[in-house]
Amino acid sequence: MTYIEGFVCAVPTARKDAYIDHATGFAPIIRQFGASRMVESWGDDIPEGKVTDFRKAVQAREDETVVFSWFEYPDRAARDAANQKMMSDPRMEEMTSEMPFDGKRMIMGGFDAIVDEHASGPAGYTDGFLVPVPQDKRDAYRAMAQTMADKFKQWGAVRVIEAWGDDVPDGKVTDYKRAVQAQDGEGIVFSYVQWPDRETRDAGWDKMMNDPELQPQGEMPFDGKRMFWGGFRPILDTAAE
Repeated sequence: MTYIEGFVCAVPTARKDAYIDHATGFAPIIRQFGASRMVESWGDDIPEGKVTDFRKAVQAREDETVVFSWFEYPDRAARDAANQKMMSDPRMEEMTSEMPFDGKRMIMGGFDAIVDEHASGPAGYTDGFLVPVPQDKRDAYRAMAQTMADKFKQWGAVRVIEAWGDDVPDGKVTDYKRAVQAQDGEGIVFSYVQWPDRETRDAGWDKMMNDPELQPQGEMPFDGKRMFWGGFRPILDTAAE
């Protein structure tokens, strides 16, 4: 099943074009290294959370926008091989020396897909999620996520991924564990739902809120207060090329 290298970073809003140019220049390199897809999404509907949210996750400043992005690989071995190639490729020195954002606050990690659902049609809007889940509730979470994925597809979503943290390193400034205030015994889920456009996404969420089958029934297999999400508009998607 798909393996995801997921990223969240804060980019100066005034440098959006520079960021797009940087990502566009990197796309053919990462595909050459073995990634099957690269997606970069610009923050559009990022709610402020009481405990956690995307802006807090990367310590975003007032003049910065959150970017949610990922590379897709067929498996972890392909991801690991790509990272090894990056370490020795001379092009990477130039790419990393000219980054139009603060790399120290970017968070990254590897995630193994536990739900991967496709539908037909191009993706024009993305909902991104980060979720802390107790390790012993992984199966319960996956079952719930599969039910939600089926619903999202029914309401117009074209892709749903739920990926379990597999290689999530600690960072000096920011990281996924701090982003969701992960506790001992918890894993981290990196998830996204892709829609044709924001209108379909908004309508889908309205249907979810009013679906009697999705009303809370018993204890959730994660702490919803530390889960966070946001809406993002694509600025690069190699699947569309």
